[in-house]
Amino acid sequence: MTANAADTAWIICASALVLFMTLPGLALFYGGLVRSKNVLSILIQCFAITCIASLLWLLCGYGLAFGDGGGLNSLIGSLDRALLLNVTPNSLVGTLPEPVFVMFQMTFAIITPALVIGGYAERTRFSVVLWFSALWLLLVYVPVAHWIWGGGWLAKLGVMDFAGGIVVHVNAGMAALVCAKVIGNRRGFPQVPMPPHNLPVVAMGAGMLWVGWFGFNGGSALAANGTAGMAILCTHLGACAGATAWTLIEWRQYGKPSMLGLMTGVVAGLGTITPASGFVGPLGAVAIGLSAGVVCYFATQLLKRVLHIDDSLDVSPVHGVGGIVGTLLTGVFAATALGGTGFTVQQDMVSQLGVQALGIAATAAWCGGITWLLLKVLDATLGLRVGEEGESEGLDLAEHGERGYIS
Repeated sequence: MTANAADTAWIICASALVLFMTLPGLALFYGGLVRSKNVLSILIQCFAITCIASLLWLLCGYGLAFGDGGGLNSLIGSLDRALLLNVTPNSLVGTLPEPVFVMFQMTFAIITPALVIGGYAERTRFSVVLWFSALWLLLVYVPVAHWIWGGGWLAKLGVMDFAGGIVVHVNAGMAALVCAKVIGNRRGFPQVPMPPHNLPVVAMGAGMLWVGWFGFNGGSALAANGTAGMAILCTHLGACAGATAWTLIEWRQYGKPSMLGLMTGVVAGLGTITPASGFVGPLGAVAIGLSAGVVCYFATQLLKRVLHIDDSLDVSPVHGVGGIVGTLLTGVFAATALGGTGFTVQQDMVSQLGVQALGIAATAAWCGGITWLLLKVLDATLGLRVGEEGESEGLDLAEHGERGYIS
């Protein structure tokens, strides 16, 4: 078998698009959402996580996620690709040169821990962010990626997750929720208003995420073919439907539609269509997107206004809940009778929904438990939070000695 030039060119472009989602897309989206005294901390965290995750992917992450683990292959891969010593320009994964596949999957390993920082923004030590992100990548992201995408036990059961509804969004959402609970609320939350400091920057970041998501979902076909094209079409329609539903609910509830609401609805739609994007048709994508706008909107209200959990940038109600909704609805709208491609192992809808729910539950349990343990260890060794004075003056000065804006 030889590499396919068209597939190779597309996945190289898709890799750039997914990295573009983190830098600068997520960095600007999150950076605009926090208060001005913390904007640099978000940007630094996104860049630092990109560097750390990439080096860990080289060291052992890729092999553990996608290598053949022999007798343990249902649970984890192997170290046969450690340091990428056996990855050459001539080694192949399907129709792709293996270096291209490594790079594409690396961009997913970058953005997933970067998403989690939205759950603990504006109050966490930079050293903790670095240690937590590195350990979480190896102990949570890598095993779950192997379970579903690397031929592990959930893959063998037929879990359908085209581009990361479970691997990325349920994982990141659960981790963010645990972080918000263990680290605690920002000082003053929920009594003190903490609005985004720069909504135009939020809009620019959201737009970059939207465009980058075409590589995220379309690239997950791992080929330049009709599946990639349908995934991109469904991604766009899901985003539009999510934004529409969110905006209409907000407009009705508060009398005015907000730019922040529309942008959040876009991201909710994008995250929710992710697991289904290569398995459903356009109408299924619209239905999933509308569901995202409704369910994620009320999940956000519940978390902040009722439970008073300070998931600072709404990672768990948008990405986590969206990932759950999208993963479950994949088990519905992938049915050929509803315009989908059919179920992975030809199960009926009820059986597929059961497998989808198992994948969600197993990932949430593993992620939640390991995240909690990591935070407890880091709290005992480094201390999770900056001091009261540092939080008051902002992490930009307290942790980095710089200001994002100089008047």
